Amino acid sequence: MLFTKFVFFQKMHSSSLTTTLLSLITIFILCFNGATMVDSHDIFKLPSPLPKWPPGGGFASGSIDLGGLEVSQVTKFNKIWAINEGGPENLGATFYDPVNIPQGFSSLGSFAQPNNIPLFGHVLVGKDVSKHPSKPTLKPPIDYTLVWSSQSLDMKRDGEGYIWLPNAPDGYKAVGYIVSGSPVKPPLDKVSCVRADFTDTANNNNTVVGLENENDLYLVGLNVYHSMSGFVVGNDNGSVATLKGGLANSMPNLNQIKTLIQTYSPVIYFHPDEQYFPSSVDWFFENGALLYHKGEESKPNRVEKDGINLPQGGSNDDTYWLDLPLDGSNKDRVKRGDLQDASAYFHVKPVSGGLFTDIAIWVFYPFNGGSRAKVKFLNVSLGKLGEHVGDWEHVTLRISNINGELNSVFFSQHSWGKWVSASALEYHTGNKPMVYASLHGHASYPNPGCVLLGSEGTDVGVRDDTAKSDKMMDTGVRPVVIAAEYLAATAVVEPPWLNYERKWGPKIDYDVDKELNKVKSVMLWKFKKAFERLVESVPKEMLGEDGPTGPKVKNSWNGDEGV
Repeated sequence: MLFTKFVFFQKMHSSSLTTTLLSLITIFILCFNGATMVDSHDIFKLPSPLPKWPPGGGFASGSIDLGGLEVSQVTKFNKIWAINEGGPENLGATFYDPVNIPQGFSSLGSFAQPNNIPLFGHVLVGKDVSKHPSKPTLKPPIDYTLVWSSQSLDMKRDGEGYIWLPNAPDGYKAVGYIVSGSPVKPPLDKVSCVRADFTDTANNNNTVVGLENENDLYLVGLNVYHSMSGFVVGNDNGSVATLKGGLANSMPNLNQIKTLIQTYSPVIYFHPDEQYFPSSVDWFFENGALLYHKGEESKPNRVEKDGINLPQGGSNDDTYWLDLPLDGSNKDRVKRGDLQDASAYFHVKPVSGGLFTDIAIWVFYPFNGGSRAKVKFLNVSLGKLGEHVGDWEHVTLRISNINGELNSVFFSQHSWGKWVSASALEYHTGNKPMVYASLHGHASYPNPGCVLLGSEGTDVGVRDDTAKSDKMMDTGVRPVVIAAEYLAATAVVEPPWLNYERKWGPKIDYDVDKELNKVKSVMLWKFKKAFERLVESVPKEMLGEDGPTGPKVKNSWNGDEGV
């Protein structure tokens, strides 16, 4: 399930509190899908109704049976408390309790989100269907521990807020914190704790450097972080946990995957000045891509259809790499790709044990163009820096297996990335999100504009420019499902090129320092130091020093994005 971790820092007061060390607590509001306006009546809905899902299994059936514990979603809330400053756009955050809980179900926690975008989220509710009264899957807490209150905050807020940790009975775990507007302990039947064998230790993905989430909050006195696997506190020591899913009862079958692709496949917009477009992998091979073997560089081999002559498995040991055709005119043509022929490649996998489905959508570009930088008021070309053969980019859709609704989208951006709630996306038609590919570098963004990489708040950085144009790619037009490991082995046949784990481009043979000196030579002296600091701060891949590897070598292939 997608969760939110709330870490509260007691605000430092100048003389009265001296240097009060962080009062670490968290709140952890189960199943976070998005954010809310201060006006809770402003509720986000996807632009189009959900389709009728093909039959089979438990996908999008409204609930998931985890084997004695049935879980469902509640999306209607009662406002408990709000803080009205800090965070995105300085609008604060609001905290809720679920209402209209179905008969027989129990709340597992409270809900919260920032106030800068419409309300879009849910909390999990659970029902004991084990038929084992001596060992039920749910039990009420035996007490509560107050872990934080807003009384010391010097910020605009609606009343006071109190965060409570349910104290679980032996053999059970709390999977959510409780929010109240009173210092009086909540009633014990307000929330349920879950039998420990249905839980995992919560995991915080925000420890990964560079991973961002659109719904993270950074407030004075209150910091709110996205967490993929559960509610985690800095010093929580396992006080709260996250639910285990159930793959057999929740993941989509192949027909349902096809409908998901038709429903949610993004549309990628390219910059008006883009020169290097995607292609299908087969097109790249059929138009002269070459396979090189170390020690036999003078005798490269043409790559055959589907990559059947590529070495399989192994490791990226620099003994093999791909490159463009040798013929000059053909080489330039292949560099530019073939947008009309381009395919998107879909990898379908479970997340949070099957409470969500992630669909990673991979797009191949034969060539990545050179970078540009902004240094104060100057825009400068970095020449060959950033150029490399074989560029793999992706976005990932996160979909609730309880109702089939799009939850959020991950936008990969060079060596990092960003999760964005479905409520904060632009949509092309129906429920198809819009993605903007950066000029030459092809990083993915949810909105057009310019991002300065490595800028650290200054006006010096490598430019990632995005804009809408008539050059676009609907990733659902020629979709190819390349992997869904949870299905039967015969359901999806992986193409041979997917298991080629070496480089898709050669190591760049130019002198990076020499290229940098060319750029610096045309700069005013007072800009040169700023430029040097910039170069040191950006990922090496942006300087194009080495060929990239394919999708299956990426860390996110077998895990969550950013891990």
